[in-house]
Amino acid sequence: MYRFLVVIEKASNNYSAYSPDLPGCVATGSTKAEVEKNIYEAIEMHVQGLLDDNLPIPESESFAEYVAIAEKSSTRFEVM
Repeated sequence: MYRFLVVIEKASNNYSAYSPDLPGCVATGSTKAEVEKNIYEAIEMHVQGLLDDNLPIPESESFAEYVAIAEKSSTRFEVM
């Protein structure tokens, strides 16, 4: 089994997705569900193409984290 990080982004009128570990492997869709289906199929086709050409499957080295930033206080400080 192969596992790859997928980044999904909301655009103005659709969604796009890509995998940082598979350059050039991208997909779009009009809904989140559609882009998820399309990127799965794109990755599957990409990996199969690599296998057919006897090329190595890249190791998944990407990861994602959320960063939480505290809201700023509504108090304003003035420098005098």
